[in-house]
Amino acid sequence: MIILEIGFTNLHQLLKGLYIDMLPLCDNLTGIAKGIAGLGALLYISYRVWQSLARGEELDIFPMLRPFAIGLCIMFFPTLVIGTINGVMSPVVKGCHQILENQVFDMNKFQQLKDETEAKALSEIGFGFMASDEEFDREIQNMTLNPVDIAVFAGMNKLREQFTIRGIIIKCLREVLEFIFEVAALIIDTIRTFFLIVLTLLGPISFAFSVYDGFQHTLTHWLCRYLSVYLWLPIADLFGAILSRIQIITLQYDIDNNANLISQGLSDLTYLLFLAIGIVGYFSVPTVSTWVINCSGMGGFLRNINHTGSGAGKTAGAAAGMATGNPIGTIIH
Repeated sequence: MIILEIGFTNLHQLLKGLYIDMLPLCDNLTGIAKGIAGLGALLYISYRVWQSLARGEELDIFPMLRPFAIGLCIMFFPTLVIGTINGVMSPVVKGCHQILENQVFDMNKFQQLKDETEAKALSEIGFGFMASDEEFDREIQNMTLNPVDIAVFAGMNKLREQFTIRGIIIKCLREVLEFIFEVAALIIDTIRTFFLIVLTLLGPISFAFSVYDGFQHTLTHWLCRYLSVYLWLPIADLFGAILSRIQIITLQYDIDNNANLISQGLSDLTYLLFLAIGIVGYFSVPTVSTWVINCSGMGGFLRNINHTGSGAGKTAGAAAGMATGNPIGTIIH
């Protein structure tokens, strides 16, 4: 899976680079947005001046500054608006990603410790040949051609084959589920990047229409949606960190209970199950983001995402069920 992980990492970097490369295209719509905002500002100010004169009231200058503030945001949209929002939210993304990296590092460390403990436990009960090719070759060299040694060799070979077959099945299912898991993460990141690009490119237009009376909510809705979509990545990282932490706990349990290492480790089965759950959970990231930043108008899309996640989860759950069902039986009693 190392090659796949490198490939998926490159794809995520490609999406990040795509978003950065598309930012300058905001300038293409800035001119149109300035025209729309200018007309809106003229109507906005004229209406309030006429209203104050008709009522014989003093002019309130402060509310009339709103169109000018929005105009400045449109003129310097990539720097003033997008740059400020991304600058504020970037530490959140980096912090969540750091949590994920720390959990993955600890998981790899405990996985290595578990493998070493498993080999040691097998060696202590005389089954070291099942975990080490060198130990298996050493046992064979000490044997002779007498019937007893031949029978022992046949038993050793059978146990080793069963142990290897189980390991191959678990490994294959693990790689399949990990691949689906990475694909789910890539789908969420791709949709997130697409939404951010669209919101960024059409942001000046949304700001321009917010100048008009009756469309003031356009500005706050755009901001809420942008922040909500931007949070998809850190929420996904937190989700991955939780799954890694679960794997660490199960690895610790297996290390503390050597008997499980010999027959059917809890960590292997739990990891497969939670990978299946994680595939479904990844598609709930857009929904969770709306809990952090309340955003309306995305209900239909979120339902489609959840429906897709449920379909992928059924496939992944079936694969995980094959492993947790222990199809080849217990190897050592």
